[in-house]
Amino acid sequence: MASAVARVSRSAGRGPLDALDDETLVSLIADAAEVRKNVDLVLAAAAAVVDQRSDRDRGTAGLARRNGHRSATSLLQSMTGQSRSDVTRALRTGRDLLGEAGEGLLPAGGAATDGSPIGTGDRLSGDRDAAPRWRTLLRTALTEGRITTAQHEAIRVGMGDPPVDRYADCDPAVLPAAWARSTETLLEDAGELSVEDLRHAARIARDRLDPRGVTLRFDERFAARSFRRWADAAGQQHAHLTLDDESAAWIDAIGDAALRPRRGPRFVDAGGPAAETASAARDPRSNEQLQYDLVMAVLRVGAAVDPNQAFGDRQPGVRVIVESTVLTQEDAGVAHLEDGGDTLPRHVAEKYLCDAGARVITTDVRGRPLDVGREQRTFTPKQRVAISVRDGGCVGRGCSAPPSWCEIHHIDHWYEHHGRTDVDDGVPLCRFHHLDLHNRGARIVRRRHPQSGVDTYWWQEPADRTTGVIPPPERLRSRSPRRFEAA
Repeated sequence: MASAVARVSRSAGRGPLDALDDETLVSLIADAAEVRKNVDLVLAAAAAVVDQRSDRDRGTAGLARRNGHRSATSLLQSMTGQSRSDVTRALRTGRDLLGEAGEGLLPAGGAATDGSPIGTGDRLSGDRDAAPRWRTLLRTALTEGRITTAQHEAIRVGMGDPPVDRYADCDPAVLPAAWARSTETLLEDAGELSVEDLRHAARIARDRLDPRGVTLRFDERFAARSFRRWADAAGQQHAHLTLDDESAAWIDAIGDAALRPRRGPRFVDAGGPAAETASAARDPRSNEQLQYDLVMAVLRVGAAVDPNQAFGDRQPGVRVIVESTVLTQEDAGVAHLEDGGDTLPRHVAEKYLCDAGARVITTDVRGRPLDVGREQRTFTPKQRVAISVRDGGCVGRGCSAPPSWCEIHHIDHWYEHHGRTDVDDGVPLCRFHHLDLHNRGARIVRRRHPQSGVDTYWWQEPADRTTGVIPPPERLRSRSPRRFEAA
């Protein structure tokens, strides 16, 4: 950390920040982020120690009470200027460090700076040897600087604890082992995902491992649904809507259909309006106003609405991905929304099968969709679904765009390299990453492992124009919920 602090001081001392060149500015931010990561770690561990020294059992001798505060949270808020929720997160992270970081920050034995004795009671609660492996993996990644405290919190809260009691009929070692495997996957994803997307992925991993809990959580959110309207003093009408999972998916589908010309694929289906994107660019409404007008139109016209009048060439709909074993075996897993990967209980998937039918996508034993290649430039709707099942959305670095926002890129360019329109040779990319790939002259290559037969996809930058050096390829990670192993 000391070297990073020194680099920050040197960069910041070169003059006003807006006068720094791009390379120095980016390096300054990276160094400052490294300093912050280490400071947050120290703060979290120290906060947990403060919490222990302020335990109620110590009464007025507790650290917080001696400093005029009722609790450790209040003391930490006054010292750091952080909100209550920020302090609570820091305390939770500190407790999860299980004493390892605290032992490095404070000497075992002796006295602290306030003269109070330090002993075993000052170590964070828990025994590092007794910690479950998945939590040890998180703690190690945090203390080694591979994740931030915010990323630690996202995985920790998103995953929760293995609900072993909920599966009394199973081996109690199965769920913790599965939790550890999913934690390893999330830690690998952490460098590419935002904190929000990492938290979302952690929830999906939890639901893959806990299908009984999916039904319980679905029912809880369904019971919490509500709609409330009121007018303020100026006469402005307001509404507050709390959605259940299925209704939220439909609202998202309607919004995505309305905003598709602005953020979705450039390539429309045959017969679609050619001026769709240009028309959207001339629309003066904000995205929020556009979604509001669409919802109101649906409410006004109802079942008699002409879909093409409201939504153009892409009608809103909810596509659910469900593996056949989920429908035939109890507790075999959960269903997922194609866009975003959010989980749904089996009974909701069965309802959709009754209402809307199904499209069967067959995969081989390695999860690879079977070849349905065609000698044409565009991928068929069935191929797009198969690729979406495999990849879960844009595979561009750090991107979280869902399948409905994506175009299917031929990894062997269809004309230049005579690429076949096969599912193995197509990957989903959002508009930005698709344009970026072609503009940079980059390529995506597929590698098939000779023993396992598993395909991996890699982003290959072109050779440097000055030196001719070809940089090493970077592996692209699937966003599919199926990357998390079901327990």
